[in-house]
Amino acid sequence: MPQVPKHRSTSKRIRDFAKAMRREPTDAEARMWTLLRDRRLANFKFRRQFPFQNYILDFICFDQRLVIEIDGNQHASSKRDATREAALAAEGFQIVRYWNNDVLQQSAAVLEDILAKLAER
Repeated sequence: MPQVPKHRSTSKRIRDFAKAMRREPTDAEARMWTLLRDRRLANFKFRRQFPFQNYILDFICFDQRLVIEIDGNQHASSKRDATREAALAAEGFQIVRYWNNDVLQQSAAVLEDILAKLAER
């Protein structure tokens, strides 16, 4: 049985920002949510723009402890992202990143890669 995450409170600022991000997703995030929502990907449950610690995770599957991040070029070599990944890895999460244009132009390949990552977990 998968480990159930303990509820951890996050600041109101982070929660409000996550809500705003859910209301106004990027084109790539909207496309990915269309593919993941309602257990559409092999019946795995995903949540979007989920506040966790001091971060907002684009997509998360708690059962498999997999975080999916959809990024633009601003994340090419971000030290902040490396710190975030280390914090999430310490909690047992695997983080996978996809570029916006890959999600928009090669969504089938991205979904195949996500399924492979889920199968590894």
